[in-house]
Amino acid sequence: MSIDIHSDSLLTISQAAKSLPMRPNVSTVWRWIQRGVRGVTLDSVVVGGRRYTSKEALQSFVERSTAAADGKAMPVRTSRQREREITAAERDFDVNS
Repeated sequence: MSIDIHSDSLLTISQAAKSLPMRPNVSTVWRWIQRGVRGVTLDSVVVGGRRYTSKEALQSFVERSTAAADGKAMPVRTSRQREREITAAERDFDVNS
């Protein structure tokens, strides 16, 4: 997953840490971005020299790292695959309406 700066809810790293129920240290969130957990990294972007993540990226990170901890493989979908799926769904909708 990549972060869309126009549609995702951007959070600074500090805001991301504060938004989680267990309130991890900011350095923990940085570690999730840089090294990840069980092969899963937290997506982030740099805008104007500041690093941001998003609520959507946090949700995806939690889902994928939980699946990895449970021994389940989460399929990784690229943005190009997502765009193809959206286009196909729109075509199906137009045909059926």
